[in-house]
Amino acid sequence: MNVQIVSFHCVLKNKLGQIISSTYNRDVLTSLPEGTDHSLPGLSVGLKDIRKGEKRQIELSAEEAYGFYDTTKVLELARESLVGSSKLKVGESVLFAREGKNVEKFRVTDLSQDRITLDGNHPLAGQDLIFEIEALDVREATPEEIQDSLPEESDDGILRH
Repeated sequence: MNVQIVSFHCVLKNKLGQIISSTYNRDVLTSLPEGTDHSLPGLSVGLKDIRKGEKRQIELSAEEAYGFYDTTKVLELARESLVGSSKLKVGESVLFAREGKNVEKFRVTDLSQDRITLDGNHPLAGQDLIFEIEALDVREATPEEIQDSLPEESDDGILRH
């Protein structure tokens, strides 16, 4: 398995070609072992065996990117049910545990006097994305870097990075 550490410039666009963001990403580990859960596996596949200076366009469907928009991840709650809700603003992130579930990350999408709406979808969920990549630096990952990237199971049985 050829695992690389890649630093790259990325221009992210939607399928209409509108720029969503432009970022520099340093020391990104690609090609994690099969079955390893990490975000944007399609991007990792698209970066496979890239060379320094190479430019690539990687297109991911919504399903391959951040998934389809899931309305079951949108919660409307009484403001009093969320501690500290009086200080929250639209767009902020909060950690919240739904009944019978682990703590999840949500964005505040709406606030009223007595209600708060939380959205657990990624902001780009439901969108087909185009990544325009320029590799700035590429090297082989060390065995230690690969091992450090794998999740560890804690005493409570929860996988953590």
